[in-house]
Amino acid sequence: MTCFSFLFRRRNDSVNNQTFEVDEEFDVQNVKFYTYKELRTATEDFSPVNKIGEGGFGSVYKGRLKNGNIAAIKVLSAESRQGVREFVTEIKVISEIEHENLVKLYGCCVEDNHRILVYNYLENNSLSQTLLGSGHSNIQFNWRTRSKICIGIARGLAFLHEEVRPYIVHRDIKASNILLDKDLTPKISDFGLAKLIPANLTHVSTRVAGTIGYLAPEYAIRGQLTRKADIYGFGVLLIEIVTGRCNTNTRLPVGEQYLLERTWDLYEKRELVGLVDELLNGDFDAEEA
Repeated sequence: MTCFSFLFRRRNDSVNNQTFEVDEEFDVQNVKFYTYKELRTATEDFSPVNKIGEGGFGSVYKGRLKNGNIAAIKVLSAESRQGVREFVTEIKVISEIEHENLVKLYGCCVEDNHRILVYNYLENNSLSQTLLGSGHSNIQFNWRTRSKICIGIARGLAFLHEEVRPYIVHRDIKASNILLDKDLTPKISDFGLAKLIPANLTHVSTRVAGTIGYLAPEYAIRGQLTRKADIYGFGVLLIEIVTGRCNTNTRLPVGEQYLLERTWDLYEKRELVGLVDELLNGDFDAEEA
C-alpha cells in the first residue's frame, strides 16, 4: 500500500488573508486528486456551454483534463459534513470498484468547501436524454439494443449487491443514472454517492435518497432500505426501456399518464405486449417482452 501525505490549504477571503492548514495521511493509492484551478480550466470556468447534466447530487460538466482526456466533472451541490479524511475514505472505496457496467471514477477535488468528482466521459449521454428524451437523439434503439442495455444494467447492479463487500445499495436507480458509451454499453453512475452528502442537504425528490416514480413503497413510506429497493427501481426502468417513455408524463391522456398504473391495467387484461414501444413496429421478441 502507498500512503501520501497531503497538505490541504483553505484560504479565507483576501480581506483577512488567513490560511488554515490540515496535514493528513491517507491510503489513497488509487485516487487522483485534482486542484480546483485545474478543473475550472478544464470546464472553461464551469461554463454553461459545457454543462451536460444536473441531478440530485449536483451539476455535471464536460471538461478536457491536462492530459487531453475528456472527463465528466460532477460538482456536488451540497457541502459534505464529513471531514476531509472521511470524504476521501469514501472516494477511495468508490474508486476501487470496477466493472464493465459501472462508471469509472478517476478522482476528486477536495479543496476549501469544494467537493468535485471526476469520471470518465461517456459519449452517448444517459437513457433519459436519448431513449426517453425529446426525440433529438439519432440513436436507434431496436429490440436487441434494448435487451443488451437491460442485461448490462442487471449485471452492474448484481455486482454492487453481490460482489462488492460490503455491498452497496444504489438508492437511486433511474434512467438519468444509466449512461451509454460509444457502443451503447450501459454504465450505472452515482453509486456510493449517498454516503458522501447528508440526506437533508441534497436536492433529491424525496426525504429519502431517491426519485419519485422509482422508489420502492417500503423505502418511500417507512425508510426501510434493502437491496430490494434497487430491484424495484430497476423494474420500473425495465418498463421504461421496453415502452420508450418515462414513468410519468402528464401530457398524455388520463389513464396513460402513469406508466406503472398502465402496466398493471394491461397485466390484468393479459395484454402486456401492448406496452412495447410502437417505434419498434412490431419487430421484437414477444417471449422476451
